[in-house]
Amino acid sequence: MTKFSLPQAAPLLTRKAWSVFLLALIVVGVLAPVFNLLVPAGSAFHLSDYAIALIGKIMCYAICALAMDLIWGYTGILSLGHGLFFALGGYVMGMYLMRQIGQDGNYKSNLPDFMVFLDWKELPWHWLLSDSFIATLLLVVLAPGLIAFVFGYFAFRSRIKGVYFSIITQAMTYAAMLLFFRNETGFGGNNGFTDFKRILDLPIATPGMRMVLFVITGLTLLGFYLFSRWLVGSKYGRVLMAIRDAETRVMFSGYSPLPYKLSIWVISAVMCGIAGALYVPQVGIINPGEMSAANSIEIAVWAAVGGRGTLIGPIVGAFLVNGAKSWLTVTAPEFWLYFLGALFIAVTLYLPQGVVGLVAKIKSKTLTKKGGAA
Repeated sequence: MTKFSLPQAAPLLTRKAWSVFLLALIVVGVLAPVFNLLVPAGSAFHLSDYAIALIGKIMCYAICALAMDLIWGYTGILSLGHGLFFALGGYVMGMYLMRQIGQDGNYKSNLPDFMVFLDWKELPWHWLLSDSFIATLLLVVLAPGLIAFVFGYFAFRSRIKGVYFSIITQAMTYAAMLLFFRNETGFGGNNGFTDFKRILDLPIATPGMRMVLFVITGLTLLGFYLFSRWLVGSKYGRVLMAIRDAETRVMFSGYSPLPYKLSIWVISAVMCGIAGALYVPQVGIINPGEMSAANSIEIAVWAAVGGRGTLIGPIVGAFLVNGAKSWLTVTAPEFWLYFLGALFIAVTLYLPQGVVGLVAKIKSKTLTKKGGAA
């Protein structure tokens, strides 16, 4: 009898990829702190505080782009509402940071300033655990995860897919934004949370704390990349890709798509929530504007520009698009949105595999020509 054996699982990363990963680890954990904190400001090798803040913010965005790739690039689920999960994680962290202000606010009260201004006498029930850092870390995961689970369960169970699913995710985010704009919800209304002073009872605005947050964000991004690489390379990941390519055939093969789609949806939402929690102490503000439709669409743009279904592509896309945004909003702010729209259209029409796909195609053609010449 002929023996059949399953193909061996591919390595998590190739040797070359491990070298790049270790280099990124050194840059985030060693070189960036040295160039920012130890190299004098007048030196050509000095990394400015502005650059650290900008790169830290973009790394938070890159985590969101990576989360989008898991559901869109590998499962075929396009979400236009992931800005909600990002904002939820940010609001949970913001509540903790507001409690850390203590009596150092303008009104010298234990209540946040906006509550004193609105003549509130006590904290709402959903603020009761906000003074605990451990509870905050748990809620950063649980809040977006629970919302995503409830929404995803009913949406996937009803077999809503395609453009209809994308529309209802955007509607969900827009409804949440309107809710958070209301003062009576206890989330600061249209101003949100700001004027943070401490985290873990340590000053938040110092260069040292800024660098700690930067390093944690970088390590989180690298950790999520490894986790995502392991996930898509497993049997679970192969089922996700099968659902993306032919969901009906997956059902006929005896697999129920519901638990797979729901679980990856929740994982993706939690990743965005963690990104939001890392974003808020570095940027210093969180408001309902983070739930706007444009913000959620931008997450999809990052994944598309970099290259869906590659994991590294969305990270590259987040850096490219936000780097261009940082430059254009200073030099030509009125043209930024036109540029973003034109970029998305161009990528959709001419670069369906994104920048990473284009580089791979050029590399393949170069190798082919060299082989032919030989």
